[in-house]
Amino acid sequence: QVQLVESGGGLVQTGGSLRLSCAASGRTFNGYNMGWFRQAPGKEREFVAAINRSGGRSSYADFVKGRFTISRDNARNTVVLQMSSLRPEDTAVYYCAAGQGNIIVVYTTTAKYNYWGQGTQVTVSS
Repeated sequence: QVQLVESGGGLVQTGGSLRLSCAASGRTFNGYNMGWFRQAPGKEREFVAAINRSGGRSSYADFVKGRFTISRDNARNTVVLQMSSLRPEDTAVYYCAAGQGNIIVVYTTTAKYNYWGQGTQVTVSS
């Protein structure tokens, strides 16, 4: 089992930046694909970004391409979501997720992730 703890959320103005971190503990971190999802009030949880086990492949939702970057450090059991050019519509609770599966594929659906953090709030003011 994997325990995930997110940090780095907060309040930022439009155009600002935030760096979300997810610390993992438990079983071997590099055995998991990692993803970031978000959920705004009244909306379903949606895919933001994901990275495969080695960190060699990543995928992004269209609405964050060019603004967000996902990375992982397998030696430190962490995955980071660097967010820039933030917009009010990015306001949501952001969740880190871990899942097992194909070593090459980058998974973009919630069903492919078995473990979830508690979430961290990101609020972008206009």
